[in-house]
Amino acid sequence: MPARVAPHPWNPRAGAARTVRHAPVPTGSPIPRGQWRVWGADAITLHDRTWALRHVQVIRPGGAAPRTRGPRVFLLVGSHDLVAFQPKPALDRLYWSRARAARVRVVQPNGTPYAEAVDCDGRGRLLRIRRDYSRGASTTARCWLTSDLSLARRWHAESERPMAWNWLARLVGSERSVAVRAEGRVGVGRDDEAAMSWLEAGLDDPGDLEHAFEGVYQFQPGVWVHESVVVPPGVRFAGPALVGAGVQLAPTDVVIGPALLADEAPLDPPEDVDWDDLETPTHRLIPRPRLRRGWWRRSSKRAFDVAASGLALACALPLFPIVMLLIWREDGRPFFFAHTRQTRGGREFPCFKFRTMIKDAERAKAALAGVNQSDGAHFFMKDDPRLLRVGKWLRRFQIDEIPQLWNILRGDMSVVGPRPSPDKENQFCPAWREARLSVRPGLTGLWQVRRTREPQTDFQEWIRYDLEYVQRESWRLDIWIILETIRTVVLGSGPRPKSRNNSAHQPSRPARTQDATAAPGKEQP
Repeated sequence: MPARVAPHPWNPRAGAARTVRHAPVPTGSPIPRGQWRVWGADAITLHDRTWALRHVQVIRPGGAAPRTRGPRVFLLVGSHDLVAFQPKPALDRLYWSRARAARVRVVQPNGTPYAEAVDCDGRGRLLRIRRDYSRGASTTARCWLTSDLSLARRWHAESERPMAWNWLARLVGSERSVAVRAEGRVGVGRDDEAAMSWLEAGLDDPGDLEHAFEGVYQFQPGVWVHESVVVPPGVRFAGPALVGAGVQLAPTDVVIGPALLADEAPLDPPEDVDWDDLETPTHRLIPRPRLRRGWWRRSSKRAFDVAASGLALACALPLFPIVMLLIWREDGRPFFFAHTRQTRGGREFPCFKFRTMIKDAERAKAALAGVNQSDGAHFFMKDDPRLLRVGKWLRRFQIDEIPQLWNILRGDMSVVGPRPSPDKENQFCPAWREARLSVRPGLTGLWQVRRTREPQTDFQEWIRYDLEYVQRESWRLDIWIILETIRTVVLGSGPRPKSRNNSAHQPSRPARTQDATAAPGKEQP
């Protein structure tokens, strides 16, 4: 029996043999226009969830509020806008230019420069052939990408109005924004045809949808099915497809994608995204590192951490009253500074240090943002005015980090590992975050003994050496890093340049001299 096209391609009914294709919902279909759902989600919810799988929060005026526990990358769009594009070029320009936000113009080029229409009379005789050249124009949409939480909150509180985008541009400022053009798909959540146009692009790489929708699994590559659907033997899927709850499929059905088969059974709307449980997205800014660790490596390293930190802490205890007295004489209390950082698995912990800056250093940092010498997420100044006089001396010999021995003893940190960093900094690169949070952060590490402090390279070196350590970690590398750290502290010399054979533990060229007030591995809180 020849295959036939189902009368409702998004929500096919029973038939002997059907070819299910996607198309706009026809007028008078069983699902009213703009009211279709898949897995309980409408077009806007589906759009926002696919962006969530890339660790991007979609913020709309009056929509879901920005989450402080979620990723610090926000996509600011209109109330009903749908956009699909590759965010990497925009994020690259945003981060390396240290701008507050990126203005993204998403362009959807039409496939043909014109459309032809044949006009006939009532008897079917040809009257004329018309060409509509307006179809050749590109469809565009505008949105913003930012890591500024306050800007996301302002946009969320804004009531969408004709001049809202101009207001946002004035709020950001032309000198603190970058303009990016990106090819992609655009649509409006209230228009079924436009929504499906956006969905065609979104289905090419939607991510791991089972992490964003409860009860959804991947039936085959590119085909996502609700657990309530029974897929009989003989059903064929050609191309990506989303199969909603309660959809009835016959053994002779052929689903040609990109296709969306809407829910046929009632389903509650999906709950809010749980950012803590959401896995790292498929979209990555850099490749996934290959990790080489076993139980012996983990157990022996933890045993070494406990023994080394316990012994070092006992030997360093006589220094505590001396350092506390010096801090008290210059700037009073408190003696310690605890900054919230993340350890293995993203768990947060208080990272302890002797206080080396003035009491309101965090507030003063905002005023110094314009003179930040770092090329990335963290803050660095060669001659930071917030430093205490005793703080320079403590940092010079890394005495300020002695309290972190307690963090090592507790299991928050390790002697050697990536630099501990807060959640805000870890959101800038998903693959880097995944790799560095697979191990405990370290009191010292490869980045601290290898970085060069060359202009506009510090953050890139940070990513590079963290990933290199995670990929190559071994006892040989750990011992070399410890010896290099001791050499740096005792001799006061900076990191050695990397050798030409790319070996991280076989330096071959003389050391460089580093500023005496900025010890290796030091960043401002």
